[in-house]
Amino acid sequence: MKTTSLLFPLFAAAYVSAHGFLSKVTINGKVFNGNRPGGNKAASIIRQVNSPNPNKGAGNAALTCGPGSSAGSLVGDAMPGDTVTFDWRGADLSFWPHNTGPMLTYMASCGATTCDKFNIANAKWFKIQQVGRKAGSGNFAQADLMTGGVATATIPSTLAPGNYLIRHEIIALHLATSRGGAEFYPGCAQLRVGGSQTGVPKASDLVNLPGAYSDNDPGIFDPQVFNAGVTYPFPGPALASFVAGNPSTGGSQGGNGGSGTPTTTGAAPAKTSKAPGKSCNIKKRAAVPADSYETDEEIIVRPRHVSRIMRRLSFEQSLH
Repeated sequence: MKTTSLLFPLFAAAYVSAHGFLSKVTINGKVFNGNRPGGNKAASIIRQVNSPNPNKGAGNAALTCGPGSSAGSLVGDAMPGDTVTFDWRGADLSFWPHNTGPMLTYMASCGATTCDKFNIANAKWFKIQQVGRKAGSGNFAQADLMTGGVATATIPSTLAPGNYLIRHEIIALHLATSRGGAEFYPGCAQLRVGGSQTGVPKASDLVNLPGAYSDNDPGIFDPQVFNAGVTYPFPGPALASFVAGNPSTGGSQGGNGGSGTPTTTGAAPAKTSKAPGKSCNIKKRAAVPADSYETDEEIIVRPRHVSRIMRRLSFEQSLH
């Protein structure tokens, strides 16, 4: 067991550095690359973050769109019912390094302002999708990202036209058996939704981020997260009332454990202008070569599947 004790700091160091970011968004087949955290900034619809490290604490300002996020210079066109995929990568562009916890998708209207010019501190968010454990399995859908999957959500089929931010969030819960252990990874992209639909969220559907979660919420502090027989309680608000046909998977939809107080105001969608909906799945994708991203930093290869290793080593240490 001395070997385990010696290796533990090495695995811990690899674990700390092997977090990630939203590297690519695809809208109905059109691909938009993001920028690496703190790296060179090319035109993108994805807000660039300044660090790939986890965001701890439900009140952390980084929960809006990631740490130090800055607007992209582009806006992506979308239609109600379009499929949007989110390709999350490790900091070294390897596959996503975590496997435990939910994935949630929110949107917020930017009003008459295009979202590349919008102040995200004023965003009022409504939830359009949430995914927990895979049907018929104790595994979280997030685990598929470790082997080449991408998360997929759908623009609500009745969403009114306008300027919107879409926010995809991974909450990594491998350390969430301790209060404050949850790791939040949000990423935002800037959209312009066309069409002629009329669906908008109610005031009671809207929340602030941060503000929608507490570190004590079930599903964020979760001593039972590794018990596959326990239904996972999603944090935050329920799905917005007008997207009732876009169901949650792998957990309870109605009884969300979030503690945030709904907001009472939000930017009204501004009219834009091109048709119909679904929910979140995981798709497989090929590895992206590291040189397909602009970067001014050296790429370091780090081990994957660290979450399982860390849990095993922590358990073994507790026996000695």
